[in-house]
Amino acid sequence: QVQLVESGGGLVQAGGSLTLSCAASRSISRINHMGWYRQAPGKQRELVASITISGSTNYADSVKGRSTISRDNAKNTVYLQMNSLKPEDTAVYYCNARTTVLTILTDYWGKGTLVTVSS
Repeated sequence: QVQLVESGGGLVQAGGSLTLSCAASRSISRINHMGWYRQAPGKQRELVASITISGSTNYADSVKGRSTISRDNAKNTVYLQMNSLKPEDTAVYYCNARTTVLTILTDYWGKGTLVTVSS
């Protein structure tokens, strides 16, 4: 198992920047998929960005070019830097760790951190 704790959310004006952090309770060096998801009021949870052990990244089109996901395996932490924030980025942001043991895939989630972007 792995517990995830997000931090770094808050209120920011449009055009501003935030860096979210996700601290894991154990080593993430062998967790291939680490990601950030978000859920806005009345909407489904969606992928924002993900990163693999090798450093390969994937971004939602809505944040591509404005966000950077990174991982520090030594600190068991994943980051999401977001720039040029827009009101539509307002959501609860969740950290995700996806483990695969044999063929069993398990998703672990943090409790989320709220990002509010004012216009």
